[in-house]
Amino acid sequence: METIKAMFVKPDPQTQIRKCNALIRSNIRKLDRDISQVKQGEARARNLIVQADRRAQRDPSRQKQALKEVRGLARELIRARRTSARLVTSKAQLNSVQMQVNEAFALRKIEGSIRASVGVMKDVNSLVRLPQLAHTMQELSVELMKAGIIEEMVGDVLPETDVLGEDEEEAEGEVDKVLGEILKDRMEKTGALPSVPPPQQEVPAQPQEEEEDTEAMMDQMRNRLEALRS
Repeated sequence: METIKAMFVKPDPQTQIRKCNALIRSNIRKLDRDISQVKQGEARARNLIVQADRRAQRDPSRQKQALKEVRGLARELIRARRTSARLVTSKAQLNSVQMQVNEAFALRKIEGSIRASVGVMKDVNSLVRLPQLAHTMQELSVELMKAGIIEEMVGDVLPETDVLGEDEEEAEGEVDKVLGEILKDRMEKTGALPSVPPPQQEVPAQPQEEEEDTEAMMDQMRNRLEALRS
């Protein structure tokens, strides 16, 4: 009976906005927890890089392995920073969705109707593709479609690898930049990053002109000797 009634009776706007805001706040809290965990992982990676670098300096026999560990941890830190940036961006998008949804319901009170929002549709479509938010964002998209704020259901969630869109191996230049930031004191003393050998001095090549001048002088001396003998 309730199901049949729901087909003919429009949802109460106050109930809709409360449900939408509850789902958005739930997602924001989830993102806050994830951001906090990633930040803790960044701090651990930084500390482990410093510890591994110290082991490499103290124990020459383990230097190669320790230096390999240092660079591996730097790559892990880079990935953590990218994840953190992505989560912070997602939180900003969620806050934007909440503001636009509240504005849409406020206009509904004034104008008596609600307009579909391309901006909300775009943000929700982006957020629903995040594995962390997939389920609750699908719920939110259903409520927004019922309210008329979006015109259709958003796309299915993508695999996490497609969402990340980044190569497994980071550029060595980026790794060096991170190590230079963390091991700044060590660089000031040694002038080199872990596992980066000091530059070798090149022996300057003798200019071609000097070789030709020397050969000409030898020819002149031979000619003079020949002239004296004759």
